[in-house]
Amino acid sequence: MAEYKKVNVKAGPGGWGGPLVIEPKEGKSLIVSITGGGIHPLAQKIAELTGGEAFDGFKGGAKFENIACAVIDCGGTARVGVYPMKKVPTIDIYPTKPAGPLFRFIKADVFVSGVRLEDIEAID
Repeated sequence: MAEYKKVNVKAGPGGWGGPLVIEPKEGKSLIVSITGGGIHPLAQKIAELTGGEAFDGFKGGAKFENIACAVIDCGGTARVGVYPMKKVPTIDIYPTKPAGPLFRFIKADVFVSGVRLEDIEAID
C-alpha cells in the first residue's frame, strides 16, 4: 500500500480560489493533467510531493472517483467547470475566475487558479 502525503496549493498572482489541500488516497491517487501537452509540470510536482500518480488525461480516461486532483489550462468554458462540478479539486494554470456555463460549480473550496510551481508546498 502506497504512502501518500499532502500538499497545499494556493492561487498565484491574479488567481482565484483555494487554497486547496491535495491528499491522494488508495483508489483516488491520480493527479490528472488535462493540458494537452502530456504531463504538465504542476501535475508532476504534485505527484512527486504526494506520492500520487501523474496521469495524462488526454491519452486515457480516468473515472472521477479515482482523481485526487485535476490540473487544467482552461480560460473559462468546459474544463474549468466540469471538474469542480464533480467535486474534483481543480488547479488551473490560468488566472481565471468563475465564468462560463458551469460557473455556479466553481467554488473556492474545490478550485484554485493562476497556480505556479512555487504556489505548491508540501505539508508535514
